[in-house]
Amino acid sequence: MHSNKTLNVILLSVIAALFFIPFLGRVHLFDWDEINFAECSREMLKLGDYTRVYVDFKPFWEKPPMFFWMQSLAMQCFGVNEFAARFPNAICGIVTLVVIYLCGSRVYDRKFGLLWALAYGGSLFPNMYFKSGIIDPWFNLFIFLSLYYFILYTWKRNGVDKEGLKKTAVTYAIWSGIYMGLAILTKGQVALMIFLMVLGVYFIYNRFRFYFGWGHALLFLVVASLVTATWYGYETAKNGTWFIAEFMKYQYRLFTTHDAGQEGFWGYHYVVLLIGCFPASLFALPSFFRSQYSSRFDKDFKVWMLILFWVVTLLFTIVQSRIIHYSSMAWFPLTFLAAYTFYKWERKELNYKKYVGVLTTILGSIIAIVLLAVPLIGLNIKRLIPYVKDTFAQANMAAEVTWNGSEGLVGIIMVLTLIVGIRMLRKRNYAGAAWTYFGGTALVIFLAAAIIVPKVERYSQGAAIDFFEARQGEDCYVKVLGYWSYAPFFYTHKEKPTNENSYNEEWLLTGNIDKPVYFVTKVDRVNDYAQYTSLKELYRKNGFVFLKREPVQH
Repeated sequence: MHSNKTLNVILLSVIAALFFIPFLGRVHLFDWDEINFAECSREMLKLGDYTRVYVDFKPFWEKPPMFFWMQSLAMQCFGVNEFAARFPNAICGIVTLVVIYLCGSRVYDRKFGLLWALAYGGSLFPNMYFKSGIIDPWFNLFIFLSLYYFILYTWKRNGVDKEGLKKTAVTYAIWSGIYMGLAILTKGQVALMIFLMVLGVYFIYNRFRFYFGWGHALLFLVVASLVTATWYGYETAKNGTWFIAEFMKYQYRLFTTHDAGQEGFWGYHYVVLLIGCFPASLFALPSFFRSQYSSRFDKDFKVWMLILFWVVTLLFTIVQSRIIHYSSMAWFPLTFLAAYTFYKWERKELNYKKYVGVLTTILGSIIAIVLLAVPLIGLNIKRLIPYVKDTFAQANMAAEVTWNGSEGLVGIIMVLTLIVGIRMLRKRNYAGAAWTYFGGTALVIFLAAAIIVPKVERYSQGAAIDFFEARQGEDCYVKVLGYWSYAPFFYTHKEKPTNENSYNEEWLLTGNIDKPVYFVTKVDRVNDYAQYTSLKELYRKNGFVFLKREPVQH
């Protein structure tokens, strides 16, 4: 039996690696987050300072260093490139699917564990994020593990009917604290906030009965604090409180104000989860309602997952900034509920609801139409330019990108997935339906990342990135005008400035510069800089205008 479980873990790891690792470096990093984080890691290596986070060689207090440690380690192994920047999350993808399988197997059985891993790995955004260079996949995993070990702790302490809990309640509390400390080191105190809110709601659900010991709660906090002290404590002891104080202020500001362009309507995260977590989001629907429970722990674990879902989605609905990955923690409970639906259908403990198949077909068809339309638009994009009003977008669309129509294969696979999936559901072959929907979606994402995304990226930022890469090794300054981008730092392999004036835009435009300055702006903003007569236009490409200013020869 044990070897069977080990074999499943090995197979799952290999399949996850095959889905997440290939093509990681096929497309440039995207502004802002991906390039921002990769640049922080590059500067860590450049400066040899692993205790502080920098961007553009200035202190960057928005994030703790855990993820940057992972990225800089990958960069030491694979070089400063896109593959290295995204590699930690590919590893996170493998670890996450194995963790979910093992958790599902422990709480229910191996079939459930596989269903849950399948639902997570075969839903749109959860899968796509493992091919990205952003912080959230590791952050979410650490929070989930902290909560999971806390649930095991409560079962052990309160004598819930669960076999296999061989360790002591204290051990589970310590592991919960360790993972919480790692989560805080990855993205900050919001991890503890989510955790405590979930515990608070469970306390109310539990009719205000204490399900934990205060000594154990204190132990949890002490362990979490000791883990975070490896950075917070060290940084404060070495450099004083300034950096940590700025970091705390930023965390508070993030919750109380929205950044420019990041506000949205109140139901934003529910729409993002519905589409982004397809098809798990729709298969999860029946499990939001009451079902037949096989045991006390079956009901209890589902309650914890439901609370986690509502806490995350309501908390980030209240938060002013509307950013897609804020609600990504909800992918764990949402994919759990999708697996739960299939599991209960299989065991005849939940009646099949036709609306699930209908809604999945409708939303799946919309996604398939979009995927089929992309190559069609690509082949005819020049004809569409006159109908677009935005001059920057018009110029983007003029990029030379080769489409041959074979990209439509991605959409065709989505259509086949929907046809075979709905047939499986009609035959009540629920296991087959789960493998079809989630396996098919995973294949669609894999092919889209390899075939479609690199071509789309050429329209959005390709010309600018090419220009920055061409400046590598050249003794010059590179600056964007009229918009913000982290790309000039990462893609020029910027060295630490020796002249503080180089941070001053006005000095670069009009001052007595000591080396050439390259400027990159957009076609709809270039006229704002027409008064700077010393700027010489080099060329224009795909919406970007490239300018140069030479130092005055004395």
